[in-house]
Amino acid sequence: MTAWNADTEADIGGSEAVTLVEGSSFCISAPSGDMNNDGGTSGAFYQDTRIVSRWILRINGALREPLVAHRPDAYEATFVGRAKWPDGRFDSPLVVRQERHVGPGMQDDITLENYSSEAVSCEIELLVDADQADLFDVKGGRPSQGAEVIRRSSDGELLIDAVRNGQRRGTAIRAAGAEVSTDALRFRAHIPARGKWSTSVIVVPLINGAAPADPFTEAGLPRLRLGVQRQRAWEENVPRLSLADSSIESTLERSQTDLGLLRIFDAEHPDRVAVAAGAPWFMALFGRDSLLSSYMAMLVDSSLAAGTLQTLAALQGTKVDNDSEEQPGRIPHEVRLGVTAGLSLGGTAYYGTADATPLFVSVLGELSRWGLSDDIVDSLLPHADRALEWIEKYGDRDGDGFVEYLRPNTHGLVNQGWKDSWDGVNFADGRMAEPPIALCEVQGYVYAAYVARSLLARSLGDTETEHRWAERAATLKKAFNETFWLPDKGYFALALDKDKKPVDSCTSNMGQCLWVGIVDEDKAPQVVERLMSPMMFTGWGIRTLASDMAAYNPVSYHNGSVWPHDSALVATGLMRYGFVAEAKRVARGIFDAAAYFDGQLPELFCGFDRSEYSGPVPYPTACSPQAWAAAAPIQLARILLRFDPDFTRGVVHLAPFLAQDKGDFRADNVRLGHARISITANRTEGNIEGLPPELKLLKEPRPPLDEGLGGRAGG
Repeated sequence: MTAWNADTEADIGGSEAVTLVEGSSFCISAPSGDMNNDGGTSGAFYQDTRIVSRWILRINGALREPLVAHRPDAYEATFVGRAKWPDGRFDSPLVVRQERHVGPGMQDDITLENYSSEAVSCEIELLVDADQADLFDVKGGRPSQGAEVIRRSSDGELLIDAVRNGQRRGTAIRAAGAEVSTDALRFRAHIPARGKWSTSVIVVPLINGAAPADPFTEAGLPRLRLGVQRQRAWEENVPRLSLADSSIESTLERSQTDLGLLRIFDAEHPDRVAVAAGAPWFMALFGRDSLLSSYMAMLVDSSLAAGTLQTLAALQGTKVDNDSEEQPGRIPHEVRLGVTAGLSLGGTAYYGTADATPLFVSVLGELSRWGLSDDIVDSLLPHADRALEWIEKYGDRDGDGFVEYLRPNTHGLVNQGWKDSWDGVNFADGRMAEPPIALCEVQGYVYAAYVARSLLARSLGDTETEHRWAERAATLKKAFNETFWLPDKGYFALALDKDKKPVDSCTSNMGQCLWVGIVDEDKAPQVVERLMSPMMFTGWGIRTLASDMAAYNPVSYHNGSVWPHDSALVATGLMRYGFVAEAKRVARGIFDAAAYFDGQLPELFCGFDRSEYSGPVPYPTACSPQAWAAAAPIQLARILLRFDPDFTRGVVHLAPFLAQDKGDFRADNVRLGHARISITANRTEGNIEGLPPELKLLKEPRPPLDEGLGGRAGG
């Protein structure tokens, strides 16, 4: 999930940093509530710009002694500390409470409470600054350049702004009763015995001089109320779960909550709600991440996939631009709103990814099977066809039938698959593969796109189009199994390099090839054997790179770590090919790992074997919450239920295969088409209540989507 022209990792202020998130706004502070402009990553951010870079509260000339930081919700926190008594006495009875709310800006409600039997006069100083730095500069540890930051105080308000790339970004800071200078707000307070003093400090972001439509004000917290309403509405509409295993139930409920918090809203199209990639650094639309997350979250809310597809369709490429890597029909990798971005819908888009475009088509196919409005599917079909045109005209650079990537500039991503770190594609001996690179799972995604388009045509009665894409799917599957298979190793190559030489490292990527069904049946057992070997399966999940490879490092981003979403998709592939016991082992490992993270799976964790430590080892800079990590348990629940609706054929499959010791499963209020259903399961028995009349319940696993497709595609 690497950002365009930004470092993969960032120092987020240590494990004790307090992160608040509301929509695309977020704030990172120390446990005291302070934020210090010392070259680190702390601060408050709005539309990818740091609107507060320094926020230090001093009382009677000293910092507070932190006592506790409490975060009741993702977008608010309370910091409690002890302030210095004016004469410096030991065990000061002066307590400071700082209640922070994040949204379109920030509000801090500061209260000093005097627990002494004598009155006290206090000098309160809030040191503030706003460097208006771009999020990428902050994350990468680079000084912000290109504009002078201007600070001025006027009418009790501090204004700090800067102009970059023709846009003016600013911050307005004010508080009633404050003495305002260009670097601080100061107060003098006389607090009676057993009394209190309080103030509210308001931070309002400005874009070209204009404030957001619903900023924080002294009158209240309108945006906060909106955020609460949205989250409550979300939680009322997602499935209500009842599981005998309380740990798994807790993990699934946390996943649902986190997906709600990671939604991003488009004010111009309120009916479209997409999912951001993760907090705090990726609170933006990412093509691959948002598509995979919404796919895995179908059991919770299929409208996330619809909103994600609609938003990405509006940004689909229309021209060739080597700087942003836009091409006609291409789906963007990342959308940002920073100081270097435009202010149109979605801001500036970067298109440097090989997989978002085929994933767009396959997720649309999945959405049609879940019975969403035909109007939405029909409106997106032309975008799917443009995406397929991109695959054949631009994705397949040399006409060999495979999609490759090669950045046309010096600032884009070197690697453009899901393992997009600079060292993410390497040979078994550790050498880096050189582009153009054709990744194995990208060919799988393309295969899934061809199958999806063929099935969409079938549902519309368009036999000619159905057969055309089925034929292309079959051709690609044959070529893939001939070219990527390494018979002497018993697994698929990670990729083909610039010389069409197979990149022979053993990776989890081939497990995703199982998921999409591009693997020949006779090769699947060897692939599964390798995936479940001690070199790949840690007991917690599937490693991204086998431990017997030269580049293996369990504490790396992509070369030996475990990514929950990756393991969930691999488990889906295992189940697809009939390796039920193996799929259950992977699922159990991920659910067990989640329990060590209080039910909230991180973006990734280290790839140490389960026998080495008592629990999974956290990766230092992993995002949490993160969308596809949050969606992974939901996908695992779905495959263990073997729940697969297909409105295009008028059936829904339910054939649970639950562990004997996990007991009963029940999910009420599950959205399916325009209905709300209840799913019950115990071991190998299941039932659905409230099924739409147009669907027939089949208590058997769904056959592969490509089975008998157009009479041509196998699987």
